[in-house]
Amino acid sequence: MNKLKFENGDQMPAIGLGTWKSEPKEVKNAVKIAIEAGYRHIDCAAAYGNEKEVGEGIKEALKSTGIKREDLWITSKLWNADHKKADVIPALKKTLSDLDLEYLDLYLMHWPVALRPDLEGFPESDDDFLSEEEAPVSTTFQQMLEAKKQGLIHHAGVSNFTVTKLKKLMDEVEKPEMNQVELHPYLPQNELIDFCQKHGIHNTAYSPLGSGDRSEEMKSNDEPTLLENEVIKEIAKKRNASAGQILIKWAEDRGTAVIPKSTNEGRIKENLKSADIEFTTEDRKAINGIEKNYRFLKGDGFTPSDQPGVFSE
Repeated sequence: MNKLKFENGDQMPAIGLGTWKSEPKEVKNAVKIAIEAGYRHIDCAAAYGNEKEVGEGIKEALKSTGIKREDLWITSKLWNADHKKADVIPALKKTLSDLDLEYLDLYLMHWPVALRPDLEGFPESDDDFLSEEEAPVSTTFQQMLEAKKQGLIHHAGVSNFTVTKLKKLMDEVEKPEMNQVELHPYLPQNELIDFCQKHGIHNTAYSPLGSGDRSEEMKSNDEPTLLENEVIKEIAKKRNASAGQILIKWAEDRGTAVIPKSTNEGRIKENLKSADIEFTTEDRKAINGIEKNYRFLKGDGFTPSDQPGVFSE
């Protein structure tokens, strides 16, 4: 399996277990199964509402496998309602408490959007948002870097940032070490990936299989099914693999990390084995030639009505 190397020498396993949409009653066992199967990278977030159970799974897996905490790479994310300067480190400490960990390997700003500190859940009106003046992204990120200085996290990054937003953050503070974004053959985001690689910013692909298990209200009526794409299915047949494995391998093969979510033991193990697949030049050309552009997670509702969408600039 590929590993993403950071400037200080730390290495992040390319394939990790995603935990978004994993029910608390299921995610504990999923994390334990994953680590016992060989995963060393777990991706979580405060907003997923299951970090306590993720932490219990980590703890049980460390005991059953005998591996050490430092053998794992644990990523979490700062939620939008915790962007104010005084709230960043307390939010991080709550995540650490829930996970029962002393530090995170990577902490990400979940969205470049700030919400009212007292808001529970998602915004319902323009009044739920904080302006850039009230909670500057630069100040939020500076507090994440302060957490790094304190040893609470080893690396600081962002999620759902466009090239424009990355440039602004780099001008005002410094470059993030990671940008976690939606990536798959329907949304390869080549310009963003090129920019990040040029500037030494790693990328993690979320929703690599098309996030078909999202709630129906999050889906469009004409939404395509990535796992049913004929090019992907043909390569899967040729490689004696599943369509999901081909999509995971595509992400790893292009130098990004990738975090497929599953709570099914067989699927969890199958996803990890994607690393063993070897693509030919023809395979890559065929996948990269898929002529469809579709974003499954549009970020609807994450910007006030009088501003452009979160991914528009």
